Amino acid sequence: MSAAGHLPGGEPATDVPAAVPAAQGRRRGLAGYLLLLPGGAWLALFFVVPTLTLVATSLYDPAGSLQLGYQMTWHWQNYLESISDYSPQLVRSLLYALSATVACMLLGYPLAYAIAFKAGRFKNLMLVAVIAPFFTSFLVRTLSWQYILGDNEAVVSVLRTLHVLGPEGHLLATPFAVVTGITYNFLPFMVLPLYASLENIDGRLVEAAADLYSSPFTAFRTVTLPLSMPGLVAGTLLTFIPAAGDYINAELLGNPTTRMVGNEIQDLFAAGDYPTASSLSVTLMAAIVVLVFVYVRRAGTEELV
Repeated sequence: MSAAGHLPGGEPATDVPAAVPAAQGRRRGLAGYLLLLPGGAWLALFFVVPTLTLVATSLYDPAGSLQLGYQMTWHWQNYLESISDYSPQLVRSLLYALSATVACMLLGYPLAYAIAFKAGRFKNLMLVAVIAPFFTSFLVRTLSWQYILGDNEAVVSVLRTLHVLGPEGHLLATPFAVVTGITYNFLPFMVLPLYASLENIDGRLVEAAADLYSSPFTAFRTVTLPLSMPGLVAGTLLTFIPAAGDYINAELLGNPTTRMVGNEIQDLFAAGDYPTASSLSVTLMAAIVVLVFVYVRRAGTEELV
């Protein structure tokens, strides 16, 4: 029976109202696609197209140049050569990013916990303090560490006095300085997702654990920590991924032996070696995707990605 039909006795069909919700459903579905259109177009234009262009460039003939142009020769050897030539920088970038992520986790979790549960009326003030570094540029924040870790400044003098550093010891131009700079610059990316997760924890669950004679540590381990895992996983991803591709901290706080893969990619693009730079970029992206996939699978929060 059609929605606009009539019963044999000439009475109007009783299923006409059912056609109205169906039409509304189609309009709602169309509205959903229209809402996705701007974001989808943005991603297609500024993510999919550049990524495909990067992959295509990685397969160009390395004998080409900006003056003569590049030819698509499907030169897969670019990947083997870039990995062979720049594997130390690639491994170093992942290690620095991992070290900075762990440091951000150790510093960020107590801070987010204190803001969520202990700050009281100072909560908003502490949140502003966390995001305040974003009011200055990334470059200025990194340059400030050149002054803080300088050989003639207070930090180095105190460490020399305590014999943590030798008389000629220094912090600047070392792996420690690079990891410290990365940790400082990306710490808010760890704190904010953690705070959001901790803030949403129902305090009555912790009280219930205490009523069941659970110690504060056991209540934290069995209630607070598991419920904050989505924020912890999101924070580690937001910290590790950009840290692995960072090159500013290594450029300003490191030395030639602390160069990261981002520094090499920058130099290769500046020198016009687009195929090698692109293959190295794609290799870094693939390595990060694999590591993130394994981490999320192990953490058990696949819904985050």
